[in-house]
Amino acid sequence: MSFTVLPLDKLKQCIGEEKKSGWMQITQDRINKFADCTDDHQFIHVDEEMAKKGPFGKTIAHGFLTLSMLTKLSMEGTWMPEGIKAAVNYGFNKVRFVDPVPSGSKIQDTMVLTSVEEKSGGKVLMTITHTIHVEGKEKPSLVAEWLMMYLV
Repeated sequence: MSFTVLPLDKLKQCIGEEKKSGWMQITQDRINKFADCTDDHQFIHVDEEMAKKGPFGKTIAHGFLTLSMLTKLSMEGTWMPEGIKAAVNYGFNKVRFVDPVPSGSKIQDTMVLTSVEEKSGGKVLMTITHTIHVEGKEKPSLVAEWLMMYLV
């Protein structure tokens, strides 16, 4: 993990800064386990033979699986205010599933620190824009504005 932990004034100076995660493979096994967890067994995700005849030519990851991988990918490098007592997932401003993630492909997260807002009660609300790309594809697979509330 390589977090950038800074005092609030220095953190605000990082707005617009970009970081990239490492690559992570999305295996069929991971897709199947996600399907079991969410009860979403649509053939485009779990039936490799049927999916070959479908619109994508093979199985694809669930959009929400790709979204949930932001947690792991962002652990490889994100920004945090100094002196935090807790970090809370505050939600998303916007999520777009732009292009499918084929099973067996590798994804990478590009993170951009979008905003840092001081709130009352020792809270800091940060927005990071995440863009997931599949290795070898120009078009992104997912774009999401993720909000984190830090208690300092």
